[in-house]
Amino acid sequence: MNAHRIFVEKYSEFQVEAQSLRSEFNENLSLELRTLRLLNVYDLFGFSPELLEKCRYTVFGEVVTDSVTDECPLEGRKYLAVEYIPGQFDQRASSALDCVHLIDPGADVQIRSSRLLIFDDDLPEETLAAIRHYYINVVESRPKDLGRLQPEGRAEVKPLADLTGFTKMQPAEYAAFCKRWGLAMNTDDLAEVVRYFTAEGRDPSETELRILDTYWSDHCRHTTFTTELTEVRVEDSFIKEEIEAAYREFLAARREVGRERKSICLMELATIGARVLRSRGLLEDMEQSEENNACSIYVDVEVDGKPEKWLLMFKNETHNHPTEIEPFGGAATCLGGAIRDPLSGRAYVYQAMRVTGAGDINAAVKDTLPGKLPQRMISRKAAAGYSSYGNQIGLATTHVREIYHPGYTAKRLEVGAVVGAVKAENVRRESPAPGDVILLLGGRTGRDGIGGATGSSKEHTGSSLETCGSEVQKGNAPEERKLQRLFRRPEVTRLIKKSNDFGAGGVSVAIGELAAGLDIYLDRVPTKYSGLNATELAISESQERMAVVVESGDREAFEAFCASENVEVTHVADVTDRGRMRMSYHGQTVADLSREFIDSAGAKHYAKASVGPVEDIDPFRREPAGQTLKEKMAATLSDPNVASQKGLVEMFDSTIGRSTVLMPYGGALQATETQVSVQKLPADGYTDTASMMAFGYDPFLAGWSPYHGAAYAVVDACAKVVAAGGDWSRMRFSYQEYFERMSEDPHSWGKPLSALLGALKMQLALGLPSIGGKDSMSGTFEHISVPPTLIAFGITTVDAARVISPELKWEGNKLYLIKHTPKPDRMPDTEQLKANWDYVHAQIASGRIVSAWALGRGGVAEGLAKMSFGNLFGVDVRLDERQLFDLGYGSILVEAEGELDFPQAVRLGEVTPGDDGLLHICGERILIDRLLQANAGKYAKVYPAAVPASYTKLLNVKAEGKYEAPHWKGPEVERPLVYIPVFPGTNCDYDTAKAFRKAGADVHFGVFRNLTGADVLRSIDEMAAAIDGCQVLMLAGGFSAGDEPDGSGKFIANVLNNARVAQAIESLLERGGLILGICNGFQALVKSGLLPYGHLGRVTRESPTLFRNDINRHISQMATTRVATTRSPWLAGMGVGDLHTIAVSHGEGRFVVSEALAKELFARGQVAFQYVDPFSEEVTMEAPYNPNGSCYAIEGIISPNGQILGKMGHTERWEPHVFKNIEEELYQPLFENAVQYFKK
Repeated sequence: MNAHRIFVEKYSEFQVEAQSLRSEFNENLSLELRTLRLLNVYDLFGFSPELLEKCRYTVFGEVVTDSVTDECPLEGRKYLAVEYIPGQFDQRASSALDCVHLIDPGADVQIRSSRLLIFDDDLPEETLAAIRHYYINVVESRPKDLGRLQPEGRAEVKPLADLTGFTKMQPAEYAAFCKRWGLAMNTDDLAEVVRYFTAEGRDPSETELRILDTYWSDHCRHTTFTTELTEVRVEDSFIKEEIEAAYREFLAARREVGRERKSICLMELATIGARVLRSRGLLEDMEQSEENNACSIYVDVEVDGKPEKWLLMFKNETHNHPTEIEPFGGAATCLGGAIRDPLSGRAYVYQAMRVTGAGDINAAVKDTLPGKLPQRMISRKAAAGYSSYGNQIGLATTHVREIYHPGYTAKRLEVGAVVGAVKAENVRRESPAPGDVILLLGGRTGRDGIGGATGSSKEHTGSSLETCGSEVQKGNAPEERKLQRLFRRPEVTRLIKKSNDFGAGGVSVAIGELAAGLDIYLDRVPTKYSGLNATELAISESQERMAVVVESGDREAFEAFCASENVEVTHVADVTDRGRMRMSYHGQTVADLSREFIDSAGAKHYAKASVGPVEDIDPFRREPAGQTLKEKMAATLSDPNVASQKGLVEMFDSTIGRSTVLMPYGGALQATETQVSVQKLPADGYTDTASMMAFGYDPFLAGWSPYHGAAYAVVDACAKVVAAGGDWSRMRFSYQEYFERMSEDPHSWGKPLSALLGALKMQLALGLPSIGGKDSMSGTFEHISVPPTLIAFGITTVDAARVISPELKWEGNKLYLIKHTPKPDRMPDTEQLKANWDYVHAQIASGRIVSAWALGRGGVAEGLAKMSFGNLFGVDVRLDERQLFDLGYGSILVEAEGELDFPQAVRLGEVTPGDDGLLHICGERILIDRLLQANAGKYAKVYPAAVPASYTKLLNVKAEGKYEAPHWKGPEVERPLVYIPVFPGTNCDYDTAKAFRKAGADVHFGVFRNLTGADVLRSIDEMAAAIDGCQVLMLAGGFSAGDEPDGSGKFIANVLNNARVAQAIESLLERGGLILGICNGFQALVKSGLLPYGHLGRVTRESPTLFRNDINRHISQMATTRVATTRSPWLAGMGVGDLHTIAVSHGEGRFVVSEALAKELFARGQVAFQYVDPFSEEVTMEAPYNPNGSCYAIEGIISPNGQILGKMGHTERWEPHVFKNIEEELYQPLFENAVQYFKK
């Protein structure tokens, strides 16, 4: 196979990433690098010279931005070349291969990508070594040998280890065996395995041993949580009687539901609340099913004015260990795994939150613990990974919070919480029966993730982390998006009897849990590459895979649906009546285990628990640094857990789904943060039914007393929901537990025990059940451990019309504190809280309370300041200084239109116009701008919210000449047909279709299939035929092929330039049809030449392009744009100067154009929209108003006669009662204009 290597480097004006990386090295390693060149290197195998030339500037580079060369002289240079370790998913190479197959569907080629960094020639060797150590994470990547250019050969399958003599092993040998084999099970578990196989009369296979080790891991079977507690003690302290009373209440609850003979364990504590409340008739909405995909409750949803019964599913997931060792992949697959749980329950996942924990991310890199990655690197790469996955799959992440505590230096906290929903009648739940078939669909299997379940269950040290490479998966979001689309179709979900996603344990668990009796055919499992043996196939945790049980008679129909959605599907197992899980590999049985033994979960484990003494102090007292009130306010606003995280939050797409009720930041300045996530349910029709989710947790309170910490976690989540207009009494919970690794010390067990007791106390007192959760019990690194962590995630449904936001609304309104006073033992007064929350809820419903803030780590001081930031209203308040700064969990600060008459309503003052730029607090005059700076500055270097524009020039060129409007040459069309092709990575298809249908159009989706060369050819023919039959071609937003290889829209541009498709597009334009591209669609229009030229294939070095945002990351916010021309059917009825505030969410939205061409575009009236400062209403180059640094503030352009419009802003994401905390003109009638055009 012939081999070739090419080097791709950005031209100087496009070296944003290289400059950013150089700055990172200089800042974090205290260097003074003068230059840094960054190149993408592609090793190409099987390419003919003709194919290589066709791909050079269409796949690997872009003619506008890149130099693509065959050589890069490195003699005498200081450089570093880096590639992924084998088994890691390389999205760049994968997407490049997909693009090549668009050009030549039958090409038999291989691609490997790597990166090359070239430094100053005089760089010392020790500095290069320091860079290498910092840049290369050995868990995912390695140095590349540029002297080697060879394709990956067909790997040999490693034979299974021989375990002859296993059953003869003596107990004294067990510990050494466990260590030698790297098992997560302990010697007691191993003894059970020996006994079982002795009874079976044989030795186990390697595959069987690994399967059992995986099944019985803490990750899969919650071994720690099911350990029987043989003794529970509460040591002397002021809270001893309270905790003992809570424990007695737990024992009484067990008796109430007849479970007094069950083992006392942490799992019993975690689940007894829901059991008791259900027995009391307080949990009738919970779905009962043998499937355990996610928490699932029935809710009433109004769609197009009609009531419907839906299932609302929610799930929290952790990837603490994977994110600690490989932050990007660990965090990405944290979200991917969280999504797959409700998705396997047939729900469409539409809402996400992210809660993380870190040490000091501002700490110097040199102070990093040995064996650890720097905290700032973990946090930044984890944020990039999670946001990349969510942004690509199309999931609105509307609440993001990172918690800072020294204990999280031991191990990262990485939690994703997601919400999905599905119409109840579209879900079938049936037990599998013998003869049913099991189909594997989605991604292929590789070595990535092998040992993930067991790895996350182990304690880690500096040396152990170096050998964890295969334990972390790499996510492939476009693949999981395809599964989302497939499962959104009711004709598909009604065929599924049972489903399970591929998480921990891979095939052995995902398929193994579906039925008691199974025959699994490992050799049928599709693989990413050759060389996997039976054990690897059985336990690999490769992502984006799903297993479903269907009747054998439905198999053909199900496979046809998969093919139509570009999803690979394979029959890999059959359901039997034998009660055994059997696995075969090329005709040989490699596993044959009884279901009873698998489910035994190994040896019974025992422990003692002792709740340690709690110091008798006031845990709510806060004394911020400073002598004056001004200094104390500034110190509070810059506290690590109060400071703004806007630069982090805006990395996450918060608006996709056309469902975001509250933006993460609201007000005219988009500066008041929200405390909840609120999304409308994903109905095809119109609904105002929304789900509202919040979390509660304070690591410092929990560190003082896990019992109190857990109780207030529940209280905090409730208060946040109430403050946004939700009804606390209808909330359902899921807890996230994360503790140090349990040891023989009873005090280690006492921490989760007391936390769960505190949470149970709140469940029973408030009548709010926790119906699910996730435990992670390995938060220890050598001598340090994470703080006791119980995060309470609470959810309920709400009418979006009744949701309020926290930014102050108007001058003269009154400010009150609805105050909660803890009991003498510092526990919540639940009766007072219920009365307070009921009152606030009623006043919000009546319209009297117009904004509210649930007190958090910064007390009343934080609430007053942050409520003022959004609209820059001031306040005039008087209160005791201690009341200003102390913690007040459960209390709510409210803005009311008029007086409030309620015993716990403490009048603080009123809202002022803010014209003086001041907060008047206790007679002190405090500049709002100073507080904004204090709040924003803490993490400005790690998570910058804005950067100076790289280009600042503006033009003032008026449109010239007479505009000749296009016209539709066919008959009048009452309901125009809009064709939306769905490419791998498209994720705005549903939002866009909904917008067009609301405007009066019909919509046809066309999934572009590329699993095989034949699929590509058929898809091209189908796409051309669809364009021939439509009036509007709509290129929706997304991340086509993951915005790879290194550039957005390449996949779509290559499709558009296919001769057959190009001919259909020209025909559409000839007959007067319209084309619209938004975000990724706009990128494709520009890179194909349709914009600005109006025709394909005219791109040159001087053409405009869309490139990385100046800030060099994804940005999601609202941006105000100005209409610059009306020379298009899309812009009919608008006026030049009209302003619209539009959702923007992109990583490559900077419109780059030469001054000469920009003048031509303005003169021809082709600039459709420009970014403006919403306050001055003037065109601007300044961030955040120009969010990406687009030249001449251009947000969208049209073709010469206006038939084609491309824009970055997501006009399709607005509908009534979304973006409620953005009080601007949100409606832009693009879709209505298109429909009207065809009626003339």
